Amino acid sequence: MKGIIAKKIGMTQLFSEDGKILPITLLKAGPCKVVQKKTLEKDGYNAVQIGFEEIKEKKVNKPLKGHMKKSNEYFRYLKEIRDFEKDEGEIIDVDIFKNGEKVKVTGLSKGKGFQGVMRRWGMAGGFDSHGSTSHRRVGAIGNRLTPQKVFKGKKMPGHMGFDNVTVRNLEVVFIDKDNNLIGLKGAVPGPNGGILIIRGE
Repeated sequence: MKGIIAKKIGMTQLFSEDGKILPITLLKAGPCKVVQKKTLEKDGYNAVQIGFEEIKEKKVNKPLKGHMKKSNEYFRYLKEIRDFEKDEGEIIDVDIFKNGEKVKVTGLSKGKGFQGVMRRWGMAGGFDSHGSTSHRRVGAIGNRLTPQKVFKGKKMPGHMGFDNVTVRNLEVVFIDKDNNLIGLKGAVPGPNGGILIIRGE
């Protein structure tokens, strides 16, 4: 499996050759550097850890300085990609992908804070007529004598969004290696400026 770390720029649109409008998400992908290689014998699984967005040494704490010492560069973001055959110090660019290729993108979805059951779970709510006191409330959440508790997993108000989400089967529409840009057909998780991992299907 191959992959790269990317930063979401935003959405735009392109016209295809047959005149159709394509919704495009622009991403700044790489260049990334392999910071560490993990092997089955030593770590129990095969993976590479790659770094993205170089930063100054003074912005890195001591444990991470020691960790990234071999690469002679310091990175803001570190991510692991399983079963990716690369050696320490190698550079990964957008050209690992090709036009028309299908990829999957993983990232944190937009956080929406504390939400009620109507917005979080799409519940219908109570009566809207006069006299009702439960317009947007949860309603009954358990039984009386049996089982005398609320079951785990009950859909209730709470924190919404900011979940790890993977969108699959996104098509690579164009690649600009000079500017480290990649265009994917469709939407990807998270806000503009969010960090994502693009991997091959």
